[in-house]
Amino acid sequence: MGVTENLTVNLGERSYDICFGTDLTQEVQVCVQGLSEQGVKIAVLTDTQVQAAQGRALRQMFGDAPCLTVEAGEGAKSVRVFGQVLEFLAEQRLDRGSVLFAVGGGVIGDLGGFAAAAYLRGIAFYQVPTTLLAMVDSSVGGKTGINLAAGKNLAGAFHQPRGVFIATDLLKTLPAREFAAGAAEIIKYALLGDGAMFARLEESPLEPASEDLAAVVRRCCAIKARIVEADERELAKSGGRALLNLGHTFGHAIEQVAGYGTYLHGEAVAIGLGAAARISVQLGHLQAAEVARIEAVLVAHGLPVRLRAPLKTEALMAAVSRDKKVRAGRPRFVVLPQIGRAVTQDAIDPALAIACFRAVGAVD
Repeated sequence: MGVTENLTVNLGERSYDICFGTDLTQEVQVCVQGLSEQGVKIAVLTDTQVQAAQGRALRQMFGDAPCLTVEAGEGAKSVRVFGQVLEFLAEQRLDRGSVLFAVGGGVIGDLGGFAAAAYLRGIAFYQVPTTLLAMVDSSVGGKTGINLAAGKNLAGAFHQPRGVFIATDLLKTLPAREFAAGAAEIIKYALLGDGAMFARLEESPLEPASEDLAAVVRRCCAIKARIVEADERELAKSGGRALLNLGHTFGHAIEQVAGYGTYLHGEAVAIGLGAAARISVQLGHLQAAEVARIEAVLVAHGLPVRLRAPLKTEALMAAVSRDKKVRAGRPRFVVLPQIGRAVTQDAIDPALAIACFRAVGAVD
């Protein structure tokens, strides 16, 4: 078996383990077999890319369990595909004791988790992330959801998984662009909570062959687990789970205005991290030289720091105004007092955000 160690997300009766290893095919297989022996019906949700790259592993893990394969990409996080997943669960006659396995990247985890939360008012699900971004971020914490035309992740639910299986061998078939997108979330965690990890990323870019890749993935999960434990539903008036949105207020706006799928989520977040660093300078926190350091790390990891094509500032600010994190009509930004520490800040002058969008390539 390929297990190295487990990490527990402590949430009382909703606590669960994150299982880390290189190849966890056998561990998932054992889990599935145990459920089957208890008479539990299971179903699997994945996408076309995972099916093509990991078809053999899927068969080993889940045997002949019913599997729905949806289109790959951000477009699957839609009301239309969400409905398809619910109909699939109903067609398979899953009951309230049944279990859904979401095997894929962040899109599949978010889509599958929301379907599990909604079907029969909630069934259990497991996350088997196959991308770096999903491993270090979206598979942990219980945020699930889909996109609406009005904005990113505007429909969803808090629904914790029963367990998460993180097998880093799955990254061997991950396209370089997808690996880079996951690195953006790793850089985010370094910026908000681990200055030493940021220094390590400055020394050399993280790669699929990096000896410390598994340790870095686990460190990101540990940071997120502790934050989620303290503020599971993002209710803290300041700080708390909202810190995980560093770079995302800008990034989500870019994704929506550009059209979902134009930028990978991590690519939009990378541009957003640079913008968040710039607004931190304007607020008197960071120095301009630190913005350069942050953007240098992003570029070294193959990530964009400017828009590939101009987007209208007015449209971007309209998207910000519809962001989930808006409170009393004012967007909440996550800013950096220093590299390795983040805080939330409300009531920021919109002109500052506009200046940051322009600095990364937005136009009037």
